[in-house]
Amino acid sequence: MAVRLGDTAPDFEAQTTQGPIRFHQWKGDSWAVLFSHPKDFTPVCTTELGAVARLKPEFDRRNVKVIGLSVDPVDSHLEWEKDIKDVTGQQVSFPMIGDPDRRVADLYDMIHPNASDTMTVRSVFVIGPDHKVKLTLTYPASAGRNFDELLRVIDSVQLTAGYAVSTPADWKDGDDVIVSPALSDEEANRKFPKGFVTKKPYLRVTPQPNR
Repeated sequence: MAVRLGDTAPDFEAQTTQGPIRFHQWKGDSWAVLFSHPKDFTPVCTTELGAVARLKPEFDRRNVKVIGLSVDPVDSHLEWEKDIKDVTGQQVSFPMIGDPDRRVADLYDMIHPNASDTMTVRSVFVIGPDHKVKLTLTYPASAGRNFDELLRVIDSVQLTAGYAVSTPADWKDGDDVIVSPALSDEEANRKFPKGFVTKKPYLRVTPQPNR
């Protein structure tokens, strides 16, 4: 069954490269990114894991825990980490789930039979402190992900979780944001002391609130 926006992220127990975990307990009250890669020792995946390792301080700064998964066993992940370090110069410092029985992959609908009936697609789940799914992304096996874009979207999701705003197209942290149409002008003035500009009756923009 598909895991959709607003669903509670399924809990599970698994073996990882950093020992056994129960997912919700491991995540605690942090944000989390759970992402799958199709297979160990493959070219695109090697570059992706190196990219995540490079950006891990950025995820940490946002209180986001990162965890990877493929249908390979933990021993394979540990051997592959040596190649990732050799190719990208990055030491993988986050856990990777071994899922040879596809139990977690099936729980999160990460195997799409029309793409491959044995390997996981490039799934991404951003999960909030409340264990609710805030974002899902699915890439084909041939396309590497842009993890800078993932950080951008996390910035948006975290900001909009705390304020009555949304973010426009191509928004980046620090740009103006959109005032919720549910707020009256009077309410918006109280909530946003920096003021707002009315571009259309349904479109008001205000400087980004401090996160």
